[in-house]
Amino acid sequence: MARIALMTMSDGRPMVHRDIEAFGLDVQRRIAAALGGAGHEVIAAEASITTNADAVQTARRLADTRADLTLLNIPVWAFPHFSVLAANETDGPLALFSNVDPQYPGMVGMLAAGGGLDQLGRVHTRAWGDVGDADVLERLGGLARAGAAVRGLRGSTFGRIGGRPMGMYTAVSSSDQWMREFGIDTEEIDQYELVRRAELVDPAVARAGREWLEQQTTVHYDGRLLTPELLERQVRTYVAMRELIDDCKLDFSGIKAQPELTNNYCTMDVAEALLNDPYDWNGPKAPHICATEADMDAALTMQILHRLSDTPVLFADVRHHHADIDVWDLCNSGQHATWFAARSDDAAENLSKVHLYPEDFYFPAGGASVHHLAAPGEMTFARLTRLDGRYRMHVLKGEFVQFDAAENERLMRASSYVWPHAFARFDADAAEFLSRYGSNHIHAIPGDHVESLRAVCRFMNVDFDGFGPLAA
Repeated sequence: MARIALMTMSDGRPMVHRDIEAFGLDVQRRIAAALGGAGHEVIAAEASITTNADAVQTARRLADTRADLTLLNIPVWAFPHFSVLAANETDGPLALFSNVDPQYPGMVGMLAAGGGLDQLGRVHTRAWGDVGDADVLERLGGLARAGAAVRGLRGSTFGRIGGRPMGMYTAVSSSDQWMREFGIDTEEIDQYELVRRAELVDPAVARAGREWLEQQTTVHYDGRLLTPELLERQVRTYVAMRELIDDCKLDFSGIKAQPELTNNYCTMDVAEALLNDPYDWNGPKAPHICATEADMDAALTMQILHRLSDTPVLFADVRHHHADIDVWDLCNSGQHATWFAARSDDAAENLSKVHLYPEDFYFPAGGASVHHLAAPGEMTFARLTRLDGRYRMHVLKGEFVQFDAAENERLMRASSYVWPHAFARFDADAAEFLSRYGSNHIHAIPGDHVESLRAVCRFMNVDFDGFGPLAA
């Protein structure tokens, strides 16, 4: 959840302020109570802002709290320059809020303040209504989550294990641009360090991980591309990544894998799935966002989505469109957290639907491919891409679907069967999607997070690029 700094703007005329002060602070109190009840931390100013000095001093005090979102409550006609002065003392995500009460011209005050901020180029977003209304509270909560997602990027470190994979320009971003625009540092780590550390992992730890996978999933050993020894090697790479994450203080990461590791050591499928999952053989844990093929913009998208939803995030190729049933097969050999198999809080329920198959011919080093089919449900799809150097975020709504067992099997066997699959229907037609979508990779989280992503884009100075109904 988010930390929110809340202050209330008022009229600068003392005789007017005296009559409206109680009303304004009561609105602030109700906002704080509603957001606090939703799990957010609210730090509220003690008094309304009625002078220039109030605006500057109050904003500076609240700015010291490093809030994820600064919320300016404008429940009455309030002098617009108070909001401008307060906003000038903050440097993070900013939102204006007005109640809707015909007795008090709060909406007028919000529009006047917002227009002033627009003229000065101070990025902000707006919300309005009665905070007692569930939809209004959800809107404010979405803005708070968006602020936390953006604010949490600043000062974070991305670990890139290996370089550009197989000539993919879309997998490599400028570390200078990331630092300048998002405040993220990039730690470059050679894949040899992952191999070196993997070879030092205690054999008993590797065995414990293998036995847990054998107990929780269905393992299909073939004696060649998937053996107990190869599965333990994959477990060791997971343990080595956990050590790298701890030692280098990595907040999120990506592993190149192809072709060096997949040709000569093992695939990273098991390691990437377990990193992104909320559990391993030691029990529950926090997911660590890790993108396959060291796809930097994938990892950044996933980190944002994870901070919005607090769930694992899908990573997949846009593999195939079954035009006859308008279903996309989202399928990739790398990261696809096993959590998506059932989206259950019970790890055993998810893992019972997972098969570990021998890797196919693309990966001669062998290892297990983590096969499962994503559970059905509403999804928000997103992907950061760049158009002539400027970031944009593709956003789509849709759902994961399943069919009867025979049809599921037929559709999975139409592509790379042993890889994980998600059958998706997008709220956008195939021609629109294929004509302008800017990557081979796509990412998703459960539920509807479109409005939070709009706020994220505004706070990050990234263009929101919707598809289908979201394109309007």
